[in-house]
Amino acid sequence: MPAISASAPGKIILFGEHAVVYNRPAIAVPVLQVAAKATVVADPLAPPHTVWIDAPVIGLSSALNDLDENHPLRYVISLVMQALGVSEFPSARIKLTSTIPIAAGLGSSSASSVALARAVSEFLGHPLLDDQVNQIAFEVEKIHHVHPSGIDNTVTTYARPVFFIRNRPVEQMEIGAPLTFVIGDTGQGSHTSVVVADVRRNWTLDPKKYDAIFDQIAGCTLQGRQVMKSGSLTELGQWMLLNHELLRKIDVSSTLLDSLVASAVSSGALGAKLSGGGRGGNMIALAPSIDHATEIASTLKNAGAVNTIVTTVPASKR
Repeated sequence: MPAISASAPGKIILFGEHAVVYNRPAIAVPVLQVAAKATVVADPLAPPHTVWIDAPVIGLSSALNDLDENHPLRYVISLVMQALGVSEFPSARIKLTSTIPIAAGLGSSSASSVALARAVSEFLGHPLLDDQVNQIAFEVEKIHHVHPSGIDNTVTTYARPVFFIRNRPVEQMEIGAPLTFVIGDTGQGSHTSVVVADVRRNWTLDPKKYDAIFDQIAGCTLQGRQVMKSGSLTELGQWMLLNHELLRKIDVSSTLLDSLVASAVSSGALGAKLSGGGRGGNMIALAPSIDHATEIASTLKNAGAVNTIVTTVPASKR
């Protein structure tokens, strides 16, 4: 039996992080330049029902049954088997690789879950539908982030720009003009669950203040949706900057993130903001053109970014 492989892209949140946890809208887009990949191959020489899993990106090499039942990778496989009504897994070797930076707000955990769910279900002879993969990845995100918004698994599953509100159907975005973003990696790991928990604690102490900020972030998201549809890059950049300032008010930015945002704008970016959980991870800058993106990327590296990725979201086909 030939090896079965599946992959899933990274993602960036363009508007609405943190507020999305409180049922406000968010917008996210895929980053196709990076991806997680899962490969499953039968191992007929191994003892029956022996599954070995290698995930070098997290330093894992183990028999599947030796992992804790709540280990994210084992949990993905368990949920796939439940969905398919399969009680025993054929002997196999599974390898999971990824070019998505970990703990950087690019959706590495959800992309890994999506890729693994797809590869395993196809290996078992019944490829899952996208909606099923999305739900499985969301359940696994609860292990990683406790109170996930659902946006990471949604974007990495469908690999398209989405407008998202919790517990509502996902809406595919209409993009009026190509969007070129420069992603700047601070090199500082950020654990989304910790930051989300801090915001929740502060929200419980002063819900009126935080709900007002979340409402303002929601306004940025809704305005961003409209200007993305019209193709007005200048206006889009302005709403990104305002969103960043609002995220600063809930204490999820950092000195380096603020510095990279300012540096991007000084080098010609139309707008910039942190992306993801904050307090590290990545920021994003909107370039006026693909040519200008190179200059912005160089500026970000000089300002302290350890790595940059240039990604383009194409306009919607008409």
